[in-house]
Amino acid sequence: MPETLLDPTTLSDLLRVASAVDYHRWEEQIRRTGGCADPIHLTGWVVHKDKTTGETLHHYSTEGEPGGRLRLACGNRRASRCPSCARTYAGDTYHLIRAGLAGDDRREIPATVRDHPRVFATLTAPSFGPVHNRPDHGVCRCGTRHAPDAPELGTALDPDTYDYAGAVLFNNHAGQLWQRFTNRLRREIAARAGLTQRELKERARLSYGKVAEFQKRGALHFHSVIRLDGPDGPNTFPPAWATVDMLADAIRAAAAHSYTSVSVPAAEDQPARTFRWGTQLDIRPVKAFGDGSDITEQAVASYVAKYATKAAENTGTLDRRIGELAELDRHQVPDHTRRLIEACKTLDPLYPDRRLWAWAHMLGFRGHFSSKSRRYSTTLSELRQTRAEYRAAQEHAALGLEDAEPDTVLVLADWQYAGHGHTPGESVLAATIARDLQLNRETAREALRDQLADEREC
Repeated sequence: MPETLLDPTTLSDLLRVASAVDYHRWEEQIRRTGGCADPIHLTGWVVHKDKTTGETLHHYSTEGEPGGRLRLACGNRRASRCPSCARTYAGDTYHLIRAGLAGDDRREIPATVRDHPRVFATLTAPSFGPVHNRPDHGVCRCGTRHAPDAPELGTALDPDTYDYAGAVLFNNHAGQLWQRFTNRLRREIAARAGLTQRELKERARLSYGKVAEFQKRGALHFHSVIRLDGPDGPNTFPPAWATVDMLADAIRAAAAHSYTSVSVPAAEDQPARTFRWGTQLDIRPVKAFGDGSDITEQAVASYVAKYATKAAENTGTLDRRIGELAELDRHQVPDHTRRLIEACKTLDPLYPDRRLWAWAHMLGFRGHFSSKSRRYSTTLSELRQTRAEYRAAQEHAALGLEDAEPDTVLVLADWQYAGHGHTPGESVLAATIARDLQLNRETAREALRDQLADEREC
């Protein structure tokens, strides 16, 4: 791979940072953030004192840090903004989804959850007009056999007749459509069990985790893990009538039911619309690892985690809010995506409560990219707290405070926000650090896989 040439300003700044006397401390900070692309800068101090004697056990100040600042990871979930922090977010999402499929003793989710009915379902958007694609027979309606990475895939065959307004309005209402789907699904399950809604709550509970994905055409669909539990969640077994086949049948009925729709009123030149899920509905049972199925717990958790860090960037849109349409020219946004964004701009005054222009960079979608029901598994906050406690324990050990009783140590601190990001030279160095860390992780994973393979052979 050819070396990327740096402009003189970036190269000069890189040499300045690398030759600084405190470079190694700066590098240590960046490594602790995982190679974060946009770290948060803090200034301040922290003091640990013995409550009984008043003795100072430890004192830290940012005055001795590079630039007088402490750098912390930004925590952005978007891979387009910060690959390092997005990787951490994806890891948390993986553990959250997998815990709801295979159990997690640390989160008090029993392994018996594997015996509960559970499926991996994908609900898609309806059609807004023919687009270039790669059908099973290999030839698109335009008469071309497109390559897998062809730029025209997902774009309209006839842009003049494609319903761009309908596409962005569907995205904008997709969250409400999902809510209606889950409400109807509970009714369908109750009907198949011969129960009322109230009786169902006393016998079974519906749990799910989902993630949104943008198709190349710019329309949303949802990937979801859907599970049936007993009345108290994953710790209780579902009734005997709760089977995978029954759950799958209820999902199909809920997705197709007239209740599972969202109506959008007419506005000036826009007709009234009623949005429903597309006809393509994929439902697959989730199998345990090692049974030969492709839809395993690990595979599903990895799939959901992958899309938890993405937004609409695969369509060519921007990963931030758009100030003016002129930005689309500067960033060379593809024509199909541009028309979707322009539709948001045009429709915004017609549906002011929908805030279409504010979410034009998301092609109208303004919901949560990933979400779960309360009893599905653990939460991202709990996973972050566990990581914070682990790091705090490491820090106490390094300071020699691991033997001190928590109630005997008084912690005083004063922190101030001092900015964020890198200088041009720092950005290049941070990206190199991030690549090194990723290579180390991949090497460690390969070594572990080889070790497990050797143990199985033995």
